[in-house]
Amino acid sequence: MSRTDVTARTAVAAAPAQRAVLTTEVWLRIPSAAPGVLRVRPLPFEATASYGQRLADTYQLTLSQLLDGVGITLHGHGTLPAAELHLNHNAARRLAALARFPLPHLTRALPHLALPGDAHGTAAAAHWKRLGAEQQPVRACTLCTRHRSHDATDTAWAHPAPQRLVCPRDQQAAPDPRLTSTVRTWAVPELVAAHHAHQRLLRHPRALTAWTTARAITTRWYDHQQHLTHRWHTRLARLCAANPRLTTTGSASPALVTRDLVIYPETVTLARALAALPNRPHRDTGKALTLIAHRLGLPRLASNANDPLRVFLTHTRH
Repeated sequence: MSRTDVTARTAVAAAPAQRAVLTTEVWLRIPSAAPGVLRVRPLPFEATASYGQRLADTYQLTLSQLLDGVGITLHGHGTLPAAELHLNHNAARRLAALARFPLPHLTRALPHLALPGDAHGTAAAAHWKRLGAEQQPVRACTLCTRHRSHDATDTAWAHPAPQRLVCPRDQQAAPDPRLTSTVRTWAVPELVAAHHAHQRLLRHPRALTAWTTARAITTRWYDHQQHLTHRWHTRLARLCAANPRLTTTGSASPALVTRDLVIYPETVTLARALAALPNRPHRDTGKALTLIAHRLGLPRLASNANDPLRVFLTHTRH
């Protein structure tokens, strides 16, 4: 395949109301940075390598063939989710043109698309870069992916964000990059309710601080089996029953790879409570603990001077 050859499918209308039928019998010579035949929509915060692969799948090409076809030189090797693809400005421009999306729109959707401070005059190039465990993307909802991929694939990877942990429409989630498939959440309906409550939390000016604090606290409770252990064990059992493959994820235990999902409803509840508290530490710690226990559906929170919530309310809040 030459650098300017890319496989394009001709659209043949079977009937006005029917979807176009795609074939690969016609090869078109498309100039670099020219619009492609198909418009493939990115998923929110999708990994660049994932989007490139979905675009390639749509044209029935490999990722390297697609990049070579639009004049982008690929350097190195990598696979998702352990590595991400970084494009310089000219490569990002060519990819955006092929995808039929304005570059600013594509850059907003793909947070790792273009290298910062890249010189615009350099040759179009893409580089694989290894990611640390905390930077790795997770599996995206399979139904949302298929809908945005012309039914060419149901596999995509997106960089995680707490407010997008759960797909409420299709009831899927992927809380950990070690999961090679999404978790079906229909057996735990409170996760969808938590998702909607989280969207309301985002309107609060202290949302980010409250969420970060709440997640640190509930993670500590989960790891040390405090306060909500029975409820969380029950939720984990329901998730495992609905997703038998969770028990065959290799070295990672289901309790670990689903932790963020299991504690999600209580983390959202705690974050909303913390965001609403007045900034008056010391004087009203007991009253705040009683209020939060009520919000969490607990008769009380066990008194422990080292409990992370008590420490936060007593010494950190300002």
